[in-house]
Amino acid sequence: MAQGPVLFDRNLLRARRRRAQTLGASEFLIERAAADIAERLAAVLRTFGLAVDLGTPGDAVRRALKATGKVGTIVSANPCARAMPDAALAVAADEEVLPFRDGSVDLVTSVLSLQFVNDLPGALVQIRRALRPDGLLLAALLGGDTLVELRQAFAAAEAEIEGGVSPRVAPFADLRELGALLQRAGFALPVTDVERLTVRYPSPLDLMHDLRRMGATNALIERRRRPLRRATLARMMQIYGAEFADADGRIRATFELVWLSGWAPHESQQQPLKPGSARRRLAEALGTTERSAGEKPER
Repeated sequence: MAQGPVLFDRNLLRARRRRAQTLGASEFLIERAAADIAERLAAVLRTFGLAVDLGTPGDAVRRALKATGKVGTIVSANPCARAMPDAALAVAADEEVLPFRDGSVDLVTSVLSLQFVNDLPGALVQIRRALRPDGLLLAALLGGDTLVELRQAFAAAEAEIEGGVSPRVAPFADLRELGALLQRAGFALPVTDVERLTVRYPSPLDLMHDLRRMGATNALIERRRRPLRRATLARMMQIYGAEFADADGRIRATFELVWLSGWAPHESQQQPLKPGSARRRLAEALGTTERSAGEKPER
């Protein structure tokens, strides 16, 4: 598969995630997603011998998987594996180059990681190949409306103060595009859904500090390399407060979690009917009269 454009500085991203661990990581989004993963697995009537948690910062997902009682061995595959002493089984692995052989894994989970992969179609193909037949992928990515308020406030401030706009927030994937990517990667029964969260902060600076503690600050290749001007920051905060603050003065920040799930194909899974194999005609099921194309109904 052809490599797409390189959007993210992966070395910088790893450095910022290590810094987030040092600062004391902010994991409320990951903990929310971990609880959702446990709930989704509760509806699956099977167990998983070997699970890989791919790229997820922290240990919330691994704890949630263990608590379900449905997962045997759990391996953390993370570029920052050395900074994760809590992981009993950890592999230093980049999400873009998986070290697992084909058909070796029963379950792959990933939370707030795959949105920073340069070649997401290629990563999904590798995950699909690593899964055993009837293996499951459960992943949560940041969606396109994430931090829409911050993006708009920064864009307006830069246009006013500096006469131009620079990319400061990553371009997150669209829900429909992700569903198509799952199909292209060869997943069966692909499902995508979205959850929107509104988080309130005392000020835009508190939001930006939280993003730093998530390791989610700007890692775009095309980011502006000059330090942020104080006047631009001050104007951004004014615009943010004017446009996106509640009556009590706290500002709103949108986080959109897009969920992906798909199965490695297996003969036991539900299959679509072959054309012409239906035993009843649609008109019969609907209790109406079937007419050929172009035939007008009687009045």
